Amino acid sequence: MSNFERDDALSTRTNSLAGRIALVTGAGSGIGRANAVVLAERGAAVIVNDFDAKSAADTVAQIVAAGGSALPCVADVSDSAAVAAAIEAATRELGDVDILVNNAGIASRREAFLEVDDARLDRMFAVHVKGTWYCTRAVLPGMQRKGRGKIINTSSILGLSGRRRSSHYAGAKAALIGLTKAWAREFAEWNIQVNAVAPGRVRTPILGAFAESEDYLRDLKANVPAGRRAEPEEIGYLVAFLASGEADYLTGQIISPNGGEVI
Repeated sequence: MSNFERDDALSTRTNSLAGRIALVTGAGSGIGRANAVVLAERGAAVIVNDFDAKSAADTVAQIVAAGGSALPCVADVSDSAAVAAAIEAATRELGDVDILVNNAGIASRREAFLEVDDARLDRMFAVHVKGTWYCTRAVLPGMQRKGRGKIINTSSILGLSGRRRSSHYAGAKAALIGLTKAWAREFAEWNIQVNAVAPGRVRTPILGAFAESEDYLRDLKANVPAGRRAEPEEIGYLVAFLASGEADYLTGQIISPNGGEVI
């Protein structure tokens, strides 16, 4: 390819997602909802997954009220058969998925290693790791047919740095980093880019009142140079960039919007 041809190809890349089909898991609230809303604002038609039907419907209503296109996809991502059936039904209506945002996750109270029982360990890995695997497996054939795709996995700052009394959560989030790197290499032949976001502290409902406690806010001020939490939309903007043509040469990367807490 000549320099002129290369420059011309680059000039056609855009952050617009018009004509793209996006699937966002765990999109009923928090970061997932923000991801879905921002992708819709950029022009994507969004399949809104959540295990809670009302939460999914609320996100769809928000997108449609703003002039976007969305439909609900209700399934627990840890249920292989259920998630495959729900995604198949959604893609029959909208078409094969171009953008997959594996965002569904669960929080957990901080527990020492020996306090974590088998049920909590299994659930943590079932949602974060198996759920990401199942959703990716469901959309990959469509991306192969199209000859393009974007997969964005949601890890965590704890997947990068670890934390005492959180090994089951940190371990699950670290596993997503391994999947991201392996899939980036394996899926490159189909022009599919795979990256991960590893957010730090984000203002979402998942932490509840604890996130407003004096102890939490004191710790935030001491450890986050930015001195604040991210807004969910700030994660959505990063996800939208990774989903766009502007990020076509970016794959296998872990990007951590964390206000400087881990550098």
